[in-house]
Amino acid sequence: MRQETLDRIRKFTEDRDWEQYHTPSNLAKSISIEANELLECFQWSDTDYDLEHVKEELADVLVYCRNMLDALGLDEDVIVMSKMEKNERKYPVEKAKGKSTKYDQL
Repeated sequence: MRQETLDRIRKFTEDRDWEQYHTPSNLAKSISIEANELLECFQWSDTDYDLEHVKEELADVLVYCRNMLDALGLDEDVIVMSKMEKNERKYPVEKAKGKSTKYDQL
């Protein structure tokens, strides 16, 4: 995420004094709620959806994720790279390519 975007998210929260509500638990709940609103965009069709609405809900998920990173003092690159290393071990290309099977069933 660009620094300009991060600054804007943080300023929005600071200007409203909302940091007090940004506990990991509250943010996890908010991420889940917004993710479900994103899922709702596809409730009745995999192909007939409002892209603008999808973008709004996806942005809400990303903003809450960014707020959670800040609340926990985490760096998204560090945690994503760590998780990717684990995923690459769990899903080696030679076993997982072209399959949607869970890692313990490969």
